Amino acid sequence: MAQRRWLQTVARHALPLISSKPTSSLKPLPHLLAPISLKSLLSPKPLQQFLYTDLTLFHTRSFSSNSRDDSENEEDDGEEGEEEEEDYDSDNNEAEVDDVTVSDMKREYSAEEKEAEAAAIGYKVIEPLLPSDRFFKNREPVFAVVQVGSHQFKVSNGDCIYVERLKFCEVNDKLILNKVLMLGTSTQTIIGRPILPDAAVHAVVEEHALDAKVIIFKKKRRKNYRRTKGHRQELTRLRIADIQGIEKPEPKVDQKQKRAAVKQEEKVAVAA
Repeated sequence: MAQRRWLQTVARHALPLISSKPTSSLKPLPHLLAPISLKSLLSPKPLQQFLYTDLTLFHTRSFSSNSRDDSENEEDDGEEGEEEEEDYDSDNNEAEVDDVTVSDMKREYSAEEKEAEAAAIGYKVIEPLLPSDRFFKNREPVFAVVQVGSHQFKVSNGDCIYVERLKFCEVNDKLILNKVLMLGTSTQTIIGRPILPDAAVHAVVEEHALDAKVIIFKKKRRKNYRRTKGHRQELTRLRIADIQGIEKPEPKVDQKQKRAAVKQEEKVAVAA
């Protein structure tokens, strides 16, 4: 198809040379190496003599007999160019935001800054958990409502919760969750205003993980704008070890079990 169009343009410019009265409206092609002669056109291999040497001379042209179509195409090209500029600006803004977040993550914090940011989120790092520590206790009939960041959780001993990624803490670190909003047992409930200053919830960092992928799709109608992105939220898994700040009720002992234990002791004594 391209060779056919090229031959048509060559024939148009060669007609004045062949005819006795050449027209002055047609100008010679600037990218031809030599003037076109009749012998060159009648040769068996005309294409080998008119090869382009400079690739920059190639340009696209819409072959249309209607000038209105050309104007509409130019308007469409202008609108597409504006949309591409807007998309490019939005992509640049997103890239700048990403660069800022990456620089914040790479910034080195002092010990005071780490403690201040952790306190603002609602926790405090104590020390790493040692193998000899007996940190976890049996389940007790106590619950607490704690706030970590902007989320609230109802927890009790032995529970496992997932919170947003906590900075400045590693796996097997002991934490104290300071923002305790409420404590409760089967007999009493203590509500903070807004927090309880004497209450604390001890936890251990078990894992840093990623949540399931979420697809973000954006579209603007009739604007040729579509963006698809994926996101996986960084999470931290905490294991609740102890709740302090309230009197814990003594575990109830079933009378039937107590009587059965006494009877077994008597049987052992009689057999001896």
